Amino acid sequence: MPRYEMLNNIAHRDLRVATDFGPEFGDAVGMVPAYPSEFAELQREYPIFLRRDVATGEWQSVALLGFEQHENLFLQEGRWNAAYLPGAAAKGPFLIGFQERRIDGAPSQEAVLHVDLDHPRVKAMQGEPVFLPQGGNTPYLDHIAGVLRGIHDGHAFGAAMFARLDAHELIQPITLDVQIEPQHRVSVNGLHAIDRDRLALLDGPALAELNRAGYLEGAYLMLASLHNMRRLIAEKQRRLRIADVATAAGRN
Repeated sequence: MPRYEMLNNIAHRDLRVATDFGPEFGDAVGMVPAYPSEFAELQREYPIFLRRDVATGEWQSVALLGFEQHENLFLQEGRWNAAYLPGAAAKGPFLIGFQERRIDGAPSQEAVLHVDLDHPRVKAMQGEPVFLPQGGNTPYLDHIAGVLRGIHDGHAFGAAMFARLDAHELIQPITLDVQIEPQHRVSVNGLHAIDRDRLALLDGPALAELNRAGYLEGAYLMLASLHNMRRLIAEKQRRLRIADVATAAGRN
């Protein structure tokens, strides 16, 4: 269970966060949340899809990392093999929480950083320091604060964006059913994508509405991201070949 505390430079002056990658840090996942604020970067390397929360009915965009629940094809020998790290992976043990303050007698919510002290990146007791010896933020913590701001802003923007795209019936279910090798087939269920044909049929007023709100660009970035499926398939094929060679060698 997470054990979150409000971050401060006294109680957490010696805090360090491991910045390597691997299953031991919770990185062996098939997808991570994605946010419109990072779509321009994500679409260069990751396929971006949508999933619907059954309980709330809300949409969440995700970056696909692999074809199985615990398969991250970007993990390689302690590295994340991509030029851009999704914010959901980059934030590590941190999140934005809120505390109530009173300004001129009126209550307001102030965003503050929290850290999960039971996160495996913290419990590793090594890695990047969070605070400088004199108490100021390290460049690492400043970077994390920027990542969390992007997530916070992107989450709110995304909720409105996906609601409008859905209202125009542009979000449609898909089934990823991929023949990786002659003897190996994989499928991923529960994903949705932007329907390119329906988008092309939108009339002028609808396109203008989406464009003014900044949603049209996001829709096209999601469509552009799908070419990255080829990269995932190629990496999956490479790893299957390595596994086959290892299995054959074990028999000899």
